[in-house]
Amino acid sequence: MNPVHHVVIVGGGFGGLYAARSLRHAPVRITLIDRRNFHLFQPLLYQVATGGLSPANIAAPLRRILRRQRNAQVLLGEVTGFDVVARRVLLADGEVGYDSLIVAAGASHNYFGNDAWAALAPGLKTLEDATQIRARILAAFEAAERESDPTTVRAWLTFIVVGAGPTGVELAGTLGEIARDTLRHDFRTIDPGSARILLVDAADRVLPTFPARLSAKAERLLRRLRVTCRTRTKVEAIHADHVLLERDGVVDRVDARTVLWAAGVRASPVGKLVADATGAKLDRVGRVVVEADCSVSGNRNVFVIGDLANFTHESNQALPGVAPVAMQQGSYVARLIVARLGGANLKPFRYANRGNMATIGRAAAVCDFGWIRISGYFAWLAWLFVHLFFLIEFQNRVLVMLQWAWNYFTFNRAARLITGETLIPKTRSPVEVK
Repeated sequence: MNPVHHVVIVGGGFGGLYAARSLRHAPVRITLIDRRNFHLFQPLLYQVATGGLSPANIAAPLRRILRRQRNAQVLLGEVTGFDVVARRVLLADGEVGYDSLIVAAGASHNYFGNDAWAALAPGLKTLEDATQIRARILAAFEAAERESDPTTVRAWLTFIVVGAGPTGVELAGTLGEIARDTLRHDFRTIDPGSARILLVDAADRVLPTFPARLSAKAERLLRRLRVTCRTRTKVEAIHADHVLLERDGVVDRVDARTVLWAAGVRASPVGKLVADATGAKLDRVGRVVVEADCSVSGNRNVFVIGDLANFTHESNQALPGVAPVAMQQGSYVARLIVARLGGANLKPFRYANRGNMATIGRAAAVCDFGWIRISGYFAWLAWLFVHLFFLIEFQNRVLVMLQWAWNYFTFNRAARLITGETLIPKTRSPVEVK
C-alpha cells in the first residue's frame, strides 16, 4: 500500500465526515475542506428554528471532531473548481492536490424557478436559516401584540409551512406546540393559542414517502395541535402580506406574514463545478449522476456522495437526500479506496434502508422501520434515541438530552431569542401603553 495516498474530502457534513472517520486507520493522508468550521446535525435544525435548542447544541467544530485522528487535516476554504487532469481542487485562495477525491457538498433550497420567494419564505438548511426563522416566528407574535386591528392580528398569527415532508411536518407540529403551550401566558392582548398554522403540499397526503397509514396518523396528530393540512394544494404566489394557494383550479388568498419553506432541495453549486471538470451529467436539481461505486463516469478516483449524488443503481428512483444515505456512502467509498490501494475492489454500493421517522410534537412521532411501523409515544421515544445516538459529539448528546428533558417537563423553550437584524415589525395601528 502507498502510505502517502492523499484523499481530499470536500464537505464536512454526514457524508464527508463519515468518509474521513472511516479512513482513520488507513495508510492515507486526509484533507477535509469546508467553508464552515463545524459539522451541523441538520435533522435537528428545526428545533433551533423553534427555540427548543441552541445552535451550539447541534453543531461541533470539525477540528475538535478530528483532533485525535492524526492522518486528517481540516482546511477552511471555498471550492471554486476542479482540475481532474492535474488532480487539483481549486480554492478561492489556493489549491490542493489529491490522489482520490470525495465530494460531499450537500444541498440547498429549491424554489422551483421562483427564487424571488426566498426572501419571503426562508428555507431551513443552515444555522443562519434556523436563527432567521426563529426570529420571524417570535417577531410575528410580538407584532400581533402591538396591533389593535383584528384582521391584521389574524394575519400576523397565521403561519404557512410549505412542504409536508418530515421537515415541514416537524416545523408545523412544533409551531402548534409553541402557540398552544409555550407562549400561552406570555402575552396580554393576544391569545397565542388562536394562531392559525397551515401545512401546504402538492402531494395528496402528508409525509408522502411514508406508508399511507402512517401519513393518516401523522395528519391526525397534527390536527390535535391545531395544524390544518392542505394537501393537493400548490403555491401560486408569495407576497409580503399574503399567499395565493391553488387547489383544483380554485385560487385562495390567505393573509399571512410568516411563510416557511420546506418543499424541496437543490444540489450545491459544487455539483456544477464537478460536471464542468469531468463532463458528468446533472439531473434536474443539479445532482451529479454517479456510477454504481459512487464514482463519476470516466473518473474512477473522483467520488460524489450524499445529497449531491444522483444514485439510481438500485431502482429507477434516486436515493433520498437523507443523512443515512450520506453516512453509508461515505463509509463505503472509504473502504473502496483502501481496497483499491491493496489491489482489490468492492461490490457496488447498496443502501441499507433502516427506516424513516418524523416527530410531530410532544410525545408523538411516526416510524417506518420496514419490518414494523409504529406511531405515538413509543415512536417518539425511538426518534429521541436515534437522534441522540447520531449526534457526533458526546457533549452535544448530553446537552440535547438535558434540554429535551427540561422542555418536556416545563413546556418551555429556553432559546426563544430574536437575534440577528432587529425584526421590529411596522404596525399600522397606533400603540398605546397605559
